[in-house]
Amino acid sequence: MSSALISDYVAGLRRRLPAAVADEAADGLIETYEHRLAAGAGEQDAAQAAVAEFGDLALVLGEFIRQAPGRRAARMLLATGPLAGACWAAALLTSRAWAWPVPAAARLCAGAILLLAVAALAVAATSRRSYRRTTITAAASPVILLLDAAAVTAVLLAAPALTWALGIAVAASLTRMAFTAWSLSRTGSAMAAAAGHPFGRMRHHG
Repeated sequence: MSSALISDYVAGLRRRLPAAVADEAADGLIETYEHRLAAGAGEQDAAQAAVAEFGDLALVLGEFIRQAPGRRAARMLLATGPLAGACWAAALLTSRAWAWPVPAAARLCAGAILLLAVAALAVAATSRRSYRRTTITAAASPVILLLDAAAVTAVLLAAPALTWALGIAVAASLTRMAFTAWSLSRTGSAMAAAAGHPFGRMRHHG
């Protein structure tokens, strides 16, 4: 790879994307460039054609970030949060949860942790220029998972009776726990999952 244009493009990918994702994208660009050279194009013409086929660097980076598994998982968790919260609000009110033997400090701590986790997910969900910000989901998701588990445990240990409203709230948390665990596995393998170029890997040969 001797073209300065290709080298600069690859360097831009590696500055903004995880190594495995950038390398996969760079492979597609370099392969297209080398195919053009093999077809008889000059070095500069081959580089310009490969870059034109691959797409503007800013747009390519933006699409990678938009499709990042961490960003998508964060958006899904934030979208489902109000529904789960409404289920718990209704359940706790109808069950007079303020009378349960749960220390006030524990309730305040759980609330503060939840707010921090939601803020972290919001940072990941709204990222448009930083792939690294989308990986914050990997840190926030376990917190959501633990909070849901704590809520279910509190119901089992402290609630005097399991009402229909509590049952719905517990079911909502269990469902979200399953999704959160799944999103963690997706985010953990984000490099492999995001390595498929959103514009089709750009390995065209024609």
